[in-house]
Amino acid sequence: MAGSSFGKNITVTTWGESHGPALGAVLDGCPAGISLDASDIQKFLDRRKPGTSAVTTARKEDDSVELLSGIFEGKTTGTPISMMIRNTSQHSGDYGNLVNTFRPGHADYCFDTKFGIRDYRGGGRSSGRETAARVAAGAVAMKILNELGITIHAVTASIGDIAVPTPILDALSENEEGINISLSNSVVMPDSNIASVAEALIKKCREEKDSIGGSVYCFVKGMPAGIGDPVFDKLDAKLSQALFSIGAVKAVEIGNGIEASKKRGSKNNDPIRCDSTGKVSFSTNNSGGILGGISNGDLIKIHAYFKPTPSVYRPQDTIKKNPDGSYENTELEIEGRHDPVIVPRAVVVVECMTALTVLDALLDNIGSRMEHLKKIYG
Repeated sequence: MAGSSFGKNITVTTWGESHGPALGAVLDGCPAGISLDASDIQKFLDRRKPGTSAVTTARKEDDSVELLSGIFEGKTTGTPISMMIRNTSQHSGDYGNLVNTFRPGHADYCFDTKFGIRDYRGGGRSSGRETAARVAAGAVAMKILNELGITIHAVTASIGDIAVPTPILDALSENEEGINISLSNSVVMPDSNIASVAEALIKKCREEKDSIGGSVYCFVKGMPAGIGDPVFDKLDAKLSQALFSIGAVKAVEIGNGIEASKKRGSKNNDPIRCDSTGKVSFSTNNSGGILGGISNGDLIKIHAYFKPTPSVYRPQDTIKKNPDGSYENTELEIEGRHDPVIVPRAVVVVECMTALTVLDALLDNIGSRMEHLKKIYG
C-alpha cells in the first residue's frame, strides 16, 4: 500500500498490523556515528505502551524494541535502521463480530471500500498500535536533535472541556517542573489538580460506556531561524501533515491558530527587536515560531486535537456487508479492550512525529546556501 513512508532526507517506513506477529519501522538517512542502543528508544515506547494506567486499554504489551540493523559497536552506521516490536497480547477473538460489520467512527468501511479486503482484528494498519513504530523511529530523531541543542516536549492540554490554562502551557519552556509533573500522572497534564479532575471525567466516561477526546500541546525549543521552505514545503505545512497522519487527529494549530483569525493585524503581529549584540528576538509569539513557512528562531508552538475514541461499549447503528457485496443495516455492540481516551498515550507520538519533521527540515536546509556546503566540503 502507498503512504507508509514519511520524510524526504530522513525517511521512516512503518510496517505491521495490530494483531500480526510484530510491527516495526525502518529509518533510512540517519547520519553515521550517533551513539544508539535499545534503551534510547525503549524509554519513549514505555510512555506510549498500553496497560499502564486506569485511563488506557487493558491490553498488556511490553513493547520491547529489537534493533535488527544499522548499528555496529553501539553507533549508527549510516545504513537503514530496522526496528521490530513483537505483539504478544493479541485477543483476536474479541473481533469476531466485526468480520463483515463496520465500526462507526473507525476506518473499517473506508478501508474495505478502497482495498476490498481488510484485517478486522483491531483495525490492522488502521489501528492506533501502528504509532508504536513511529515512536521507535522518532526516538532516534529526538536523540539527534538533542545533540544539536534542540528539545521537544509535549503534554496533554485538555481532556474534554477540562483544559490547562494557557499561562501554564506557556511557562513550560522556561520551567520544566510542569513537564516532570505531567510524566507523573496518568493523563500527562502539567498541573496535578487539573489532572485529577480530568482523571475523574475519564472514569465517568468509562462507567457510562463512552469515551472522550482532548488535545496535546507541543513545543520545540532551540530551533534556529531559517528552517523550512516558503511554498509547498512550509515547515508548518510539514508539521501539520505529520500530525494529521496520526489516527484521530482532527485539527492542528500553529501558534495562535484559530484565535489569530479573530484579531487585528496590529495585535497579532509579533514585534521584532534586537539587543546591543544584534541578537534578534520577538516581543510576543503569536506566530508559534514560524513565519512564511520558515522558522524565526522563536519557540515553535503546536496544538493537536484528537477526537474521542470511536470504540465505545454502547450499541451503535451501523451496516454489515453481505456475501454478494450488498449492505444492510444492523446494530453493533463492540467488545474487546479499548482506551477510553487516546490523548495521554498520544503525547509521545506527537513529540516523535514533530522530531522526525524538524530533523528532516534541518537536513533539507544544508543545501540552501553555498556557505553551508563550504563548511562541510570546503
